[in-house]
Amino acid sequence: MTIAALVALLISQYLALPLPLWAVLTAVIVTQLSIGRSLKVTIDYLIGTLGGAVYGGIIAVFLPHTTEAALLAVLALAIAPLALLAAISPRYNVAPITAIIVLLLPAMTHATPFDSALNRVLEVVIGGFIGLIVSFVVFPSSAHQQTRVAAARALDMMARALADLLGGLTGGLDVEALHRIQDGIGEALVKLSTVATEAEHERSARLSGGADTGPLMRTLVRLRHDLVMIGRAALMPLPEAFRERLGPALAQIGAASTDYLRSSGAALIARVPPPPSDPLDLALESYGREIAALRREGLTRSLPGDVAERFFAVGFSLEQLHQNFRDLARCVSESAQPA
Repeated sequence: MTIAALVALLISQYLALPLPLWAVLTAVIVTQLSIGRSLKVTIDYLIGTLGGAVYGGIIAVFLPHTTEAALLAVLALAIAPLALLAAISPRYNVAPITAIIVLLLPAMTHATPFDSALNRVLEVVIGGFIGLIVSFVVFPSSAHQQTRVAAARALDMMARALADLLGGLTGGLDVEALHRIQDGIGEALVKLSTVATEAEHERSARLSGGADTGPLMRTLVRLRHDLVMIGRAALMPLPEAFRERLGPALAQIGAASTDYLRSSGAALIARVPPPPSDPLDLALESYGREIAALRREGLTRSLPGDVAERFFAVGFSLEQLHQNFRDLARCVSESAQPA
């Protein structure tokens, strides 16, 4: 931001712009933490400025406002439609401000409304491009890399939660403990969604290379749903006979899943192939064999309705978890490909 502001001021002075302030402010505003976010902010800022300048200039030119009452009426007419447009589409947030500047600034600088609008657009264009170029050249940060880091952080949180949730199937969990275990995963996915959107802006503009972030985002959301389903089943422990038979297999699944999620996050950051899934596959096969044995012995037929519902929900959730782990491995493999 500092470099963008200094460069914007120097270029504004060299071009003898009437108000270098707007070029400097624009350069600072559009300089963001990633190239993708800088590109998005620059485009939105330029569109909002152009729309506000054109509309404000038309109002200022064609509606006389020599008296105070006329100025108030014209100012309201300039702001109200643009404020409604900004409420509908956030990319026009700057449009009302630009219209105000175009309308009121000529009275202070003794310029014409047309010159005021033209200078405003020119200053914002210069500041926007300076901020974008500085973001790309000075300490460039790719949103794709930030996406991989955010995904690894979410996977680590899921790994910790999954081990506790599977343990709750044998020991039980109360609602407060369940919320505490899963706390923060949703917020982590929201942050991931934000940086993934920025990464797609980079990719569409060919400012950086990387895999499509959509599959990774959708896979993590599905993993989150799996955790929610397992958590609901863990509010009440399984019957004692089932705990004794399934406890070791569930513990094995928990350990293998935790290791797989964390290793997948590390692979994302390092851009290497996914970890082997053999331990997890073996743990799930062992669990499946125990389930089959319980069914052959007829133990599942004696379960009450609500207990049977939770029991089969656990099996379904683990199957979905296994499938989503395969999808995660595919996303990690795509991320490891050369950009």
